[in-house]
Amino acid sequence: MNRQKQTSDFTAGYACIQSFYWMSFSAVMGFTSLYLLDVGFTNTEIGIIIAIAGIISAILQPVFAGYADKPKSPSLKKIILFLASLLLILSLALFLLHRRSVFFNGLFYGGCITLLQLLQPLINSLGMEVVNQGKKLNFGISRGIGSTAYAVAAYFLGLIVAKSGAGAIPISMIVTFAAVFFFTLRFSFQKGTHTEHSANHEKTGNPFIFFKKYPRFAVTLIGCCLIYISHIFLNSFTFQIVENIDGGSSEMGLSMSLAAIFELPTMFLFSRMLKKAPCDFWFKISGIFFMLKTLGTLLAPSIPAFYAVQIFQMLGWALITVSSVYYVNAIMEKKDAIKGQAYITMTYTFGSVLGSLIGGALIDGFGVKTMLAFGTASAFVGMIIVFFSAQKTKEI
Repeated sequence: MNRQKQTSDFTAGYACIQSFYWMSFSAVMGFTSLYLLDVGFTNTEIGIIIAIAGIISAILQPVFAGYADKPKSPSLKKIILFLASLLLILSLALFLLHRRSVFFNGLFYGGCITLLQLLQPLINSLGMEVVNQGKKLNFGISRGIGSTAYAVAAYFLGLIVAKSGAGAIPISMIVTFAAVFFFTLRFSFQKGTHTEHSANHEKTGNPFIFFKKYPRFAVTLIGCCLIYISHIFLNSFTFQIVENIDGGSSEMGLSMSLAAIFELPTMFLFSRMLKKAPCDFWFKISGIFFMLKTLGTLLAPSIPAFYAVQIFQMLGWALITVSSVYYVNAIMEKKDAIKGQAYITMTYTFGSVLGSLIGGALIDGFGVKTMLAFGTASAFVGMIIVFFSAQKTKEI
């Protein structure tokens, strides 16, 4: 009876952290273009802001991961609390300075993007470390609840912004980051102990030695980066995509909600899916559905058709989000697990950098359709690379 209560407590508490993280992700990343266009930036400038934020985040992710892995470093919980505090401060600054300074709006919003991306691998690692300590936590269900929260936030924020304007976005960020801080503070977590010699830890902290140890993982990350470029096109420039087919902010919010809802079956049932096939199988096939979603968006002639395309989210983003976490946990030694999660997220960040720069420039220079055609090709090449480079794993 005590074991069941303990399991329920860990899953529920972690689900709250995931929920408010993804609600904040919806506000920051889903409404980036809308907010920055509102305060005076062009599409190309928005791409540059997202890219710079991504570059900084990509540099910091392995640094933070290596630091978190050290035996004498603060726990993941404390590091997450620190980053959530910084995000809350930047959100308050955006609220106070909305439309008062183009420069500071860009600077602070870029800071939020950087820290938000930095937070993701640490939250994923928090859940997997609880699992690795032998405590029962259903990561897929927790992440699925996070997607449910994302869907709700995207839908209602789209409606609110349509009525009240872009000033509602910083307010939503303040609320969600405060909630991330609160539920992380309440989460019962103790840092695990490392049995490996510290010298071995220092060696794998070096990225060249790390990738020499996991060479196929390095190739897999290249494929993931190309896949993520297509994903960034669809997510960072959603507003421009729906405008191109006669939609607006409410249609954008609804499409984001539908995509998040379609993620739920995969995330809730992933533990059962692992009994049918190992995580590398699911990791590999996710690329197919990224390509299909980008291609479907390219061909969608209307808003209803665009809504229908969101079904590919079920075995695209939803599948890679959960399977990649399990995949890294399966192929790496425990002492390398946090770094592995950071490199996966860093790859997403690099995809974000390239996708933002290329996407903004393509829209300004050639239009939305050209951007989507490029994204389809990128997803196809990435799918092929991941399929042949990802190594086989055993069932977890």
